[in-house]
Amino acid sequence: MKAFLFDLNGTMIHDMDYHTSAWQHILNTELGGNFSWEQVKPQMYGKNQEVLVRLFGPERFTVAEMDELAVRKEQRYQQEFRPHLALLPGLLEFLQQAHARGIRLAIGSAAIPFNIDFVLDGLDIRRYFSAIVSADDVTLSKPHPETFLKAAQLLGVAPTDCLVFEDVPKGAEAAQHAGMPTVILTTTHEPAEFAHLPNVLHFAPISTTHSCRSCCSCRPVGR
Repeated sequence: MKAFLFDLNGTMIHDMDYHTSAWQHILNTELGGNFSWEQVKPQMYGKNQEVLVRLFGPERFTVAEMDELAVRKEQRYQQEFRPHLALLPGLLEFLQQAHARGIRLAIGSAAIPFNIDFVLDGLDIRRYFSAIVSADDVTLSKPHPETFLKAAQLLGVAPTDCLVFEDVPKGAEAAQHAGMPTVILTTTHEPAEFAHLPNVLHFAPISTTHSCRSCCSCRPVGR
């Protein structure tokens, strides 16, 4: 492979519980919803505005209202996750070795630049990535392949020469549509949930020491 394309949240950092927790607070406390953790977690893909449409329907909010809610959600997420900001075990060494071998690296994420900057600059790893594709750079979110195809284009690498690293089925599906094989980090989903995706080459189990669901400072609402 000539290029490695990384999803960000849940793939490079173990933060998806914090996104779910931040959304659950917004949805229930601020918007008067009654969404359980199990209802919110499967919606953690795509753009923030798409999450709101999936949960409340297309008529509930204006575009301006959704944009404002999306910013508040990310501010809450960053506040809760900042003390735990760290790459997954072994990832820094992996990035360094790939970079040294001339493998092109890119990020293809549904995160907004505000969150991508939070990770790349907070961990001082921006220098390893030659291309970044965020939610602001695409029209169609995962599972559409636009994110990964654009990343490959920016790197100047054919899609078939790219290997994608993902953590969610919708992301792996996007890679499949792009014609790219995928490695799955099992931070948020079980291998069985990817059984329908023939492009998954390998599952990388991750051992972590902290989960938002058991943290006294950011325990999800209603849990």
